[in-house]
This record gives sequence, structure tokens and C-alpha cells, in this order.
Amino acid sequence: MLECAFVVDGCGGRPPGEPTARADIGTLHYAAPVARSADSESATRAGRLKERVYLTFAALAVVLALASHEVSAGEALLTLVVTVTGTLLAVLVADVVSHIVVHATLPDERELRGMLRTSFGASGAVYLPLLFVAFAVSGRWSVALALRASTIALVSALVVIGYLAIRRLRLPTRQKLVVLLAEFVLGAAVVALERLAHGAA
Repeated sequence: MLECAFVVDGCGGRPPGEPTARADIGTLHYAAPVARSADSESATRAGRLKERVYLTFAALAVVLALASHEVSAGEALLTLVVTVTGTLLAVLVADVVSHIVVHATLPDERELRGMLRTSFGASGAVYLPLLFVAFAVSGRWSVALALRASTIALVSALVVIGYLAIRRLRLPTRQKLVVLLAEFVLGAAVVALERLAHGAA
């Protein structure tokens, strides 16, 4: 059976004084599938976080626009639902088109399921705003209160998404705090710009 030493540059010599580990040459191929699996998992996780950021910013812009106009609770809920659904469908279509361009073929069943999970899995970022506006529809809250709470929830969601993105990274605590602060500042900037725009109007 063909054997070789495990060294940094593959089969061959080893530094003096270090033990040589030997194994079947076939085991050298096991690392590649493991690495590909880890890369695929990381890409899927990154995709889900990215879609949540897209959806959160889209929902935040709509909530702020609704807050600047006189709308009923039903109109606010319908507008938010249409925005969320349209954004998720747009993301799904973009993923399918990108797959076709890169691979010159339609995604298979497994790939399509993954795209659906990535796209519609992002909807969790807007559950609270939908719930708050639903409270307004039921008469428990006013529309203004529901939209204000939704704004706070969406800006907070950006910070949470940032935390989920960096929690497993080997970054210094200071850099992680900078990322979280940047997420909060971006969300607050959107709020400020929307209010400034509607205030000027």
C-alpha cells in the first residue's frame, strides 16, 4: 500500500527530529470535501445575513415613509407586507438569474431549495414590525406607536445582524464593537435622512 509522510508541502521530507505520521494515501483526499463543505456553509450563512440586511433596510425605509403620512393601520400593514414580499421575491429572482449566468443552467431542486431558504429565511428580521402594525390593526396600539416601535425594532435588528455576522470571527473586541456601532449608525442615518427629506417637503 502506498504511504507517505504528512508534511506541509505534501509527500516528501520532514524537518529533523519530528515524528513522521503515516497513513493510506487515500486519506489525503478527505480534507478537500471537508473544506468545500465548510466553504459552502459559510457562503450560505453569509447569504442569509446579507438578505436580512437588504430586507431590514427596505422595511425601515417604508416604515419611516408611512410614519410621515396619515395612513390607516390596514394601509400600513398592507404596504409593509407588499414591501417585504416584493423584496424577498426580488432577492430570489436575483439569485436564480445569477446562478444561470454563472453556471449556464437552471438551479436543480437542491439548489432552488437553498435559494428559497436563504431568501425567505430573511423574513425573520421583520417579524416584530409586522406584529406591531398588526397590534395597530387590532386597535391595541395607535398607528403612530406601532410605526415608532417598528423603527426601533428594525434599527436594533441591524445591530443584531451585525453581531451574528462577527460573533464567530477571530477579531479583537474593539473591531467587533466598531462593526456593531457602524450598523447602528447606518440605521440611525437612514432614520435621520428620511425625517429630513419629509421635513423639507
